[in-house]
Amino acid sequence: MSALCQVCEKRRAKRACPGLHGEICAQCCGEQREVTIDCPLDCEYLAEARKHEPLPQLTESDIPHPDVRLTEGFLREHQDLVLFSSYSLLAASLQTEGAADGDVREALEAMIKTLRTRESGLIYETRPPNPYAAQIQDRLQVAFEELGKRMSEQTGLTAIRDAEILGCLVFLARVAVQHDNRRRRGRAFLDFLRSQFPAPSSNTPGVSALEG
Repeated sequence: MSALCQVCEKRRAKRACPGLHGEICAQCCGEQREVTIDCPLDCEYLAEARKHEPLPQLTESDIPHPDVRLTEGFLREHQDLVLFSSYSLLAASLQTEGAADGDVREALEAMIKTLRTRESGLIYETRPPNPYAAQIQDRLQVAFEELGKRMSEQTGLTAIRDAEILGCLVFLARVAVQHDNRRRRGRAFLDFLRSQFPAPSSNTPGVSALEG
């Protein structure tokens, strides 16, 4: 006879849960996935569920910073920086143990607010009170600073403008809300980035193009 589900302790366990390191029933897996359970991104049941998760229906009020105009021309012209931003955000988030999509969105919002304040002539860094978001923000900021230093060493110029970084971050913030599965510990956005981009490295095409 199979053991009882580790979550409800009523139904029979039907599947191994890598998030709990135990066995749970299919119902609790579906109900508690990314809600009370931190699901590894490589969980087979999570991967299967992702295929059937509907994207949220967004209204204009749901779009972050709608006054920031992003055109296809901007995204094409700054494709390498968009890729670098995506790689770096993914790396910063995965390196922050316990971080979920909500933390990623907070980190992006803090960086966007900092850049927009700087545009107005004020120097003020917005810091999220959420420690997970703060760690992601710090790691992402370091990635941009290191890229800027490498580019400056090669060209002698400050090659990345705040407006360009702002556009990339607003783009990512908009993609993030489009992949919000409304689960408290959801990582559908990070899963999307992981599926679209390889692990960041100095050999990544976008990184190489920016540096040289």
